[in-house]
Amino acid sequence: MCAVRVVAASRGCHGCRVSLTFPRAWRDTLVAVVAGFAVMTAVAAAGLACAGAGDLPGGAFPRVVAAVVVMAAGGSVEVSGGAGMLAGADASLSVLPLSVSLAGALTAGCLFLRPLRHHAVVRTGELLGRAARLTLLWLVALTVFALLARQTFGLATGDSPLGEIGELLDSAPTVGFRADLPATLAFGLLWILGLLLISLLVSRRAPLPPELLRFHTAVRPAAFATTVLLLAYVALALAAGLVVAVTQGHAARTMAVLLLGLPNLAWLALTLGIGGAWNGRVEGPFGLPMPQLLDQVLRGPDLSTIDVASLAQRDSRAWWLVAVAAVLLLGTGVLAAVRSPARVPAWRHALHLAVALALATLTVCLLARVQAQFGLSILGIGDADGLGGTVELTPSLWRTTALALLWGAVAGFLGALLARPLRHRGPAETTPPS
Repeated sequence: MCAVRVVAASRGCHGCRVSLTFPRAWRDTLVAVVAGFAVMTAVAAAGLACAGAGDLPGGAFPRVVAAVVVMAAGGSVEVSGGAGMLAGADASLSVLPLSVSLAGALTAGCLFLRPLRHHAVVRTGELLGRAARLTLLWLVALTVFALLARQTFGLATGDSPLGEIGELLDSAPTVGFRADLPATLAFGLLWILGLLLISLLVSRRAPLPPELLRFHTAVRPAAFATTVLLLAYVALALAAGLVVAVTQGHAARTMAVLLLGLPNLAWLALTLGIGGAWNGRVEGPFGLPMPQLLDQVLRGPDLSTIDVASLAQRDSRAWWLVAVAAVLLLGTGVLAAVRSPARVPAWRHALHLAVALALATLTVCLLARVQAQFGLSILGIGDADGLGGTVELTPSLWRTTALALLWGAVAGFLGALLARPLRHRGPAETTPPS
């Protein structure tokens, strides 16, 4: 009888543990989602405030912040405009504010992995359950921001013909934006699933299901080292940007670029440093938030090619991009090798890092591309002067990705050779330490 009571009591306690664990899992997920969106909102608001968006009329600032957060989370924001029957607008906007994206990704990714840090192994069902909860709450929060991200503004036309006709007929031109909810949820789903996958690939201590443990050695060291490389470029660009803000004036404008598009520029420098190329143009009164040298190369009616050679024609210091890339990539190879078991041969290090760097470069190229256009035509017969512009920046995918593959192979091989003296002497590891 006593044994029966003990068993019953133990079963009851186990039930209590299950009932307590279930809400705790949802609580951890909610904290990760709320913190991720809070950090993105704070960074976006600070960047927009530095850019002068705090002076927008009609209390539009929170809605603009929401639109930036939606774009940062992979969502789609549509731009439209017109002036009744007087004019029509041709507008499009495709840009990712990667400073906001990176802040949210680091926050949500770390908080997603935090509850798993004390586990040696995790069951597949438990891992999928955590990912499903985070994805669900993330999409709910993204929906709220997408519903808030809509606003219409009036345009100041000055002395243009459209302004004079508009005053005569009391029909002022307007431009507005709104989030495309279905596209936002679809791309937002890909964004959060990609973030969770990358978080698991990069983390050395996060547990994996038993079925995936064999991929630990092949994937994680190179993925971690490549992520450190990308963050190192961001850190260097941040330091350079702060120096520019302090020494060369225009501090508010520089801080706006840092808070909204710092990785866009930092990772562009990485692709140029390995020999990659981008095609683009800047036309009209608008421009890209980038150094004046790049704007000069791109400004014009035709597509221009940006690579180290074209930049060096205007400023020979552009060749430093190659030197920085060589040093940091060699360090990346050493870091990947040090984090791998000693039994892994150099050629395999080269293969792992080549694939990791090529995939990272491909992702960067797809995320950092820019496409923005706005044109306001009067009665369908042409653009209004001063109210139209085009900003375009797209990568040469094959060239840049192929060179990343080559650089990764060389850096991985040389890094493996340089890392041999850094390892402790002893038997080769069979599995990396958890």
